[in-house]
Amino acid sequence: MKRDLSDKLKAWGKNPKRKPLLLKGARQVGKTYSLKRFGADEFAKHHYINLEADESLGRIFEKNLRPARILAELGFYLETTIRPDSELLILDEIQACPKALTALKYFQEELPGMAVCAAGSLLGVHLGDSAFPVGKVDHLDMYPMSFREFLAGCGNARLAKFIHDYDGSEPLPQTLHDRFWEQLKYYFITGGLPEIIGIFADMKQEPYAALQAVRTRQAQLAGDYMADIAKHSGKQNATHIERIWKSVPAQLARQVNGSSAKYRFKGVVPGVHTYSKLVGALDWLAAAGLNIKVPIANNGLLPFSAYNKENKFKLFCFDVGMLGAISSLAPKTIWDYEYGSYKGYFAENFVAQQLLGAGAGPIYAWHENRAEVEFIVEDRGRVLPIEVKSGWVTQAKSLKVFAEKYNPEYRSVFSAKNVSIDHQNRIHHYPLYLAERFPLF
Repeated sequence: MKRDLSDKLKAWGKNPKRKPLLLKGARQVGKTYSLKRFGADEFAKHHYINLEADESLGRIFEKNLRPARILAELGFYLETTIRPDSELLILDEIQACPKALTALKYFQEELPGMAVCAAGSLLGVHLGDSAFPVGKVDHLDMYPMSFREFLAGCGNARLAKFIHDYDGSEPLPQTLHDRFWEQLKYYFITGGLPEIIGIFADMKQEPYAALQAVRTRQAQLAGDYMADIAKHSGKQNATHIERIWKSVPAQLARQVNGSSAKYRFKGVVPGVHTYSKLVGALDWLAAAGLNIKVPIANNGLLPFSAYNKENKFKLFCFDVGMLGAISSLAPKTIWDYEYGSYKGYFAENFVAQQLLGAGAGPIYAWHENRAEVEFIVEDRGRVLPIEVKSGWVTQAKSLKVFAEKYNPEYRSVFSAKNVSIDHQNRIHHYPLYLAERFPLF
């Protein structure tokens, strides 16, 4: 499945001033596949090393960090020769060997022309000041597949191209709007993990069986994530992390109507009621890419970071499909929602995921007095507020309060409705499936 990231990898590969590349992302989002595909398509040869799968590889980085020696020993391990002038070296799960991470500095200094890509699902957890090659690496983040990538991966290339090319100048034809909405309901169940989308695409001629297979595999992956947490975070911390991760759906669903509520600490871990006792576990999940932490600002001015408290935030799941799985929500329950009347917190999680994946972050929420707006983002110095509605009702009183106080260039509502741009009143209405294209103007 082609990913948008492939274009970014190609741009990096062609950059004469490139540095070793660090690719971060949660497990199962497709990092390894994307790097191997990039190597096969763009280089004469690529070499793949998994530093977690074979712990003996760490000894190669123990003697010294001279790139020439490291390449020679890796070549012996792979029974080949690694040519730094024309070939790609992929160091996967590099967080398992901190000295390999440090070695990237010397690759940049001593072999500046060599293409080296390092990836890790827990890089954010394990990065430390002593190991990190500050200023010596390029960075890319990888997220679950977007709705548009889902469409392309399921054989709906024309629909995917429409979203890519759409300019927002006029509403979509109703038949097309209905088609996108049908596909969006599938995406709410599958989410954006490539393996899950592959299962659905292979079985989509029998949708019911496909969605059951999807949920079965998602449940297995949820167990795998829990095992990963236990392995890498320590016994006591793992218990806190697991409870926080599993609490996200219930926390989001506390508000039946309106915006998802801010995260509450009481009741998540027995006997623990404060942020200070859970901050380590919360940061671990965010660093591992398993949660999306959205700070709540109490002011609509820039910079948003100056107007939020560390212990006030919303917490979303990194993937809307996994949100359904850890909620134990049957696919049929989602599929049977009436047109546009899905659970509100699913919509909000979806929009957060699409905005983050499209590079619109950092994302904030806004709460001031009794008014709440789901998301506010900065775009080229503009403050753009976004309200997410769970159906046809698109009255947004809090959005109006925000606009009257802070006078944004325009305000946006994502809902079940078709595109409608009111230039006079500066209100933009978009269907949810266009969230990854925000802002269109």
